[in-house]
Amino acid sequence: MTSQPLSVGVYSPQEIVHEGVVAILSRHPDKVTVVRLPSVPGDPDPDVVLYDVIALLRGDTATLSYLVEMSTSKVLAVGRDLRPDLVCRALASGVDGFFDLGVDEKQLLTAVEAAASGWEEGAEEAKASRLGADVGLSEREVEVLTLIARGLPNQQVAARLFLSINSVKTYVRTAYRKIGVESRSEAVGWAIRHGFGSEEPGTSEVVRHQGLEPRTR
Repeated sequence: MTSQPLSVGVYSPQEIVHEGVVAILSRHPDKVTVVRLPSVPGDPDPDVVLYDVIALLRGDTATLSYLVEMSTSKVLAVGRDLRPDLVCRALASGVDGFFDLGVDEKQLLTAVEAAASGWEEGAEEAKASRLGADVGLSEREVEVLTLIARGLPNQQVAARLFLSINSVKTYVRTAYRKIGVESRSEAVGWAIRHGFGSEEPGTSEVVRHQGLEPRTR
């Protein structure tokens, strides 16, 4: 953690969420300082930005794109328990991590501090929020499972990730072992239940076959 309080910006289209998160953070002036998000070129970027994924449901992708691609801020998605698909879209866009809106005060501060420090040692609780971390999936295995959940066959997964077909099969086998499944249909079901799905073309059909609600990565 830095010697100075971290500057934190909060973005949510819902006033009650925005004001609630700001109120909690404001109780810890020794750790964080809540600041306004940049509005014009030249405005300083906060150390960390908390981005409410519900904005994506309203079609607000420009703000997230700016934060991820143009700002120097670490961006944490604020997830919604019933909409893991929105968290997945935010992760796919390049946010640095996420936490659920239902976290307690301590967990919120831990996530902010961990994001700012680059997930340094001691931030295991925040690390666990990343997709697949709880079962030991590697980043590549997460990518492969995500594309499988989107309904892509191994050949297309290989092309998308610039891997050989044999490498994809290896990642599939190791991922299956870690998540405790034996078939592709079981893997798709597991992936979607854990937020690895997608709203891309073809995904909804795969989800319907599993008898589950569509969820995205």
